[in-house]
Amino acid sequence: MPDMDDLGEVMIERRRLIALAYRLLGTLEEAEDAVQETYLRWYRLTDDERAAIDNPSGWLSRVTSRICLDVLKSARARRERYVGPWLPEPVRPGLLAVPEDPADRATLDDTVSTALLVVLDAMTPAERVAFVLHDIFAVPFGDIAGVVGRSPAAVRQLAASARRRVAAQRAEVAPLPEHDDVVRAFVSATAGGDLGRLVTLLDPSVTLRSDGGGRVSAARNPIEGPEKVARFLLGVLTKRPTWTISTEATADGLGFTLVEDGVHRGVANLRVVDGRVTDVWIVLNPDKLGAWH
Repeated sequence: MPDMDDLGEVMIERRRLIALAYRLLGTLEEAEDAVQETYLRWYRLTDDERAAIDNPSGWLSRVTSRICLDVLKSARARRERYVGPWLPEPVRPGLLAVPEDPADRATLDDTVSTALLVVLDAMTPAERVAFVLHDIFAVPFGDIAGVVGRSPAAVRQLAASARRRVAAQRAEVAPLPEHDDVVRAFVSATAGGDLGRLVTLLDPSVTLRSDGGGRVSAARNPIEGPEKVARFLLGVLTKRPTWTISTEATADGLGFTLVEDGVHRGVANLRVVDGRVTDVWIVLNPDKLGAWH
């Protein structure tokens, strides 16, 4: 076992590693599992092996990233067994902040937003790892190459491809003040049962996805179109009269929560483009709401 000085040096990295793994995997449970496996591998090293590691922080980051890459490669098969749409786990703003994040990078909250994580989830595992490590955690391309098994030049191309996708998504979304105004109007119309007003706030291409994970009742397939989305939302509150809906700060800006007797039953984020809601992401799976309890 390492001495207490070594143990302290390693354990202080845990928060940063959780932040890294969450951005790679999209759920806190998987992130914590990946970090736990990283520590197990550290403790399995001999004293001489640990002493030979000049940069324990870098070693931990590389191992965590490789574990996450393996998880991402198997994600498609696991998602096929998932009941209904799979969505990333929403977290409270600032929960997974990264100390000393580069000033010219995306804001901390934006890097854990549902909107960004949905884009990341559509990337190849190698693209996602390259983008998260380089653009969020400022890891050099040469170091990332060792994680994904590509040349530094190839990793640079992966990160550039991922960056273009992220930039396209960010270019479309409304500025935060506009986003929040639309969300307030959206929640007011939903809470008041105003179908007509709610429909006007929805883009013609709007899609709603609800993630119950088979644990609770949720739509098994995406719901598309203003009328269908609006009726679904109002129907949820009609069937559950003890639930209240209210705006709440999320990593995407204002979102809304569904609460019953002080317990969060759902957390939702919205994507707003040109003054209308284009996407509604509602997480109802209680396994993904632990950070809100």
